Amino acid sequence: MGLPENQLGQGEREVAHLRTHPKVLILPTALAIVVVVLAVVALVVMPATWQPWSLIVIVAAVLVAVFPLFLLPLLRWLTTTYTITNHRLITRRGILTRTGHDLPLRSISNVSYEKSLSDRVFGCGTLVFTTSAEAPVVLHDIPDAEELGVKVSELLSDDPRG
Repeated sequence: MGLPENQLGQGEREVAHLRTHPKVLILPTALAIVVVVLAVVALVVMPATWQPWSLIVIVAAVLVAVFPLFLLPLLRWLTTTYTITNHRLITRRGILTRTGHDLPLRSISNVSYEKSLSDRVFGCGTLVFTTSAEAPVVLHDIPDAEELGVKVSELLSDDPRG
């Protein structure tokens, strides 16, 4: 699901619409699982005389712990998108307050990528868009970063305006 048509300019077409790689959710998921397992162990080990208060306290503690450990990263992942059109790079993020950045492709002077060992295992990487006017735009954990970098480079070389 890409950007709505009313957010694209005349003659603008979407080339790629993506999120960061789901690998960013591995640690939050693992932490949430550990919290739930610890809660189950605590419920099994606690004396029956502590019921029902122990159950209420443990469930409340799990809910309080899981929200920042798992739900916030999940919501950040769901609400952060990157869209590349034939005219611009569009970033959108934010759970409650949405922020966005539109970078015209003609202002990009260089496209590079970086891939760590874990990036290579998961098939993602970091894309760096260098501009002459401002700090580079860095997109971390982008699926198939190398291929996407090539697509953007092709768009830059095909751009009749630049």
